Amino acid sequence: MATKKKTKTVKTLSNSRKSDKRRGEIIRAAIEIINTKSYAQATMVDIAAALDLRDATLYHYFHDKRTLAYACHRSSLERAQKLLEASDLNGGIGAEKLRHFIHSMLVESKEHGSLLYLGDYSYLDAAQRKTIREWADRLKGIMVRFLNEGMSDGSVVLCEPELVVELLLGMLIWLGKWVPSIAGLTLERLMNAIETVGFHGLERSASVDAVHRIRKIPTKSSQRK
Repeated sequence: MATKKKTKTVKTLSNSRKSDKRRGEIIRAAIEIINTKSYAQATMVDIAAALDLRDATLYHYFHDKRTLAYACHRSSLERAQKLLEASDLNGGIGAEKLRHFIHSMLVESKEHGSLLYLGDYSYLDAAQRKTIREWADRLKGIMVRFLNEGMSDGSVVLCEPELVVELLLGMLIWLGKWVPSIAGLTLERLMNAIETVGFHGLERSASVDAVHRIRKIPTKSSQRK
C-alpha cells in the first residue's frame, strides 16, 4: 500500500515538471514571435506552429493571448532581475557592475532566448500593466544606481542615467533577438563592439575635455583661462 502511494507521488511530481517545461517552451516561442511580429500581429496559431503543436494545446496552459503575453513579460522581468542582482552582488565600481550585467544578459539571451520588449505593454489589462510597470521601474532603478555609483566613483562620465538605461535596455533586448541569426558572431566580439560604442563613451578614462565640449560644460582648464 505504501509503495503505491509513493509511486503516485513521484508520478504527480514528474507531470508537474513536464508541465512547467512545456510552459517555458511556449513562453520562449511567444517572446520570439511577439518581438518579431508585434503583439497585434502574433497569433496563438503562430506560436503553436513554432512548437509543432495544435493551438488548442496552448489554451490548456494559457487562457488567451493576453494571458500568455503577461506571462512572457513576467518571465523576462524575472530573468533580468536575477542578472541584475547577481551583478550587484558581484561588486566592483559602477562601470564594472554595468559590464557584468550586459555580458550576463547577452549570455542569457543566447542560451535561453531573448527577453520580451519592455517598451509596450498597452495590450495588457490595467492590473497587469501596473504590475509590469512597477516591476520594470524597480529594475531600471538598479541600473540607474549602477550609473550613479559610477559617476560617484569616477568610472562613468556625467550622463542622464534614466535615459542611458532606456537606451541600454533597448539595445540589449534587440541584440538578444538579432545576434543568434549572425553566423560566427561570438560573445567576445559583441562585447568588444559594446566596449567601443558604449563604454569608451561612458568611462572617465575617455577624453573628458571632448565630452565637456560636446555638453558645453566648462572644464577646470578653461575656467582658469
